[in-house]
Amino acid sequence: MASEELAQKLQRRLQLEESGAAAEGEAEAVKGAAAAGEVEERSCLTASAGAELSAKLCWRQDINEGAAQPRRAAVFNPYTEFKEFSRRQIKDMERMFRLYDSGRDGYIDLMELKLMMEKLGAPQTHLGLKNMIKEVDEDFDGKLSFREFLLIFHKAAAGELEEDSGLLTLAKLSEIDVSIEGVKGAKNFFEAKAQALSSASKFEAEIKAEQDERKREEEERKHRRAAFRELKSAFTH
Repeated sequence: MASEELAQKLQRRLQLEESGAAAEGEAEAVKGAAAAGEVEERSCLTASAGAELSAKLCWRQDINEGAAQPRRAAVFNPYTEFKEFSRRQIKDMERMFRLYDSGRDGYIDLMELKLMMEKLGAPQTHLGLKNMIKEVDEDFDGKLSFREFLLIFHKAAAGELEEDSGLLTLAKLSEIDVSIEGVKGAKNFFEAKAQALSSASKFEAEIKAEQDERKREEEERKHRRAAFRELKSAFTH
């Protein structure tokens, strides 16, 4: 009887040990799978980070070698960045930009540039238009922002465009009005630039002229109101 009871106890002990080993094995398997998943996830993240870092390093290398230009912020102040232009010239360029930005999205795309060149009387081929955009397309989005549009005139004035460049043709044909500069007989921006005063003094003079103009208009409004009151008073008495 004792031996039978001992045999049963031994059997239960064996079953418990076997079930415990199985549970432990399952737990180890789960831990192993989780660890493997974590390793795989870390590997993916590392690969992603590595690809991003590699892309940034390649971009920086291209900039250093002159194969690419650094990206600039979309928001900028044209009056401080392009100091060689007068306020009137920048406003004229902005009006021209908006005129051909038919999509009203703040960019001149390939088709809008095509229309612009046709209106200026200098139509370009599809490849020519793409090359024009490429010359000033700093962010490589295939279209011209207002800043990149101003770069056309900046590069033209600095002599950085080839004679056969479509951009130089665009700049010359645009004939930005320079009458505000007081340069008589100037047909376009390039002739005026050589005779203009320094950008700083021009900027200050134009600010003062605008302020004086606003004061003059306000004085005229006051005189008109006073004259109207006098006329009204004459009829009422």
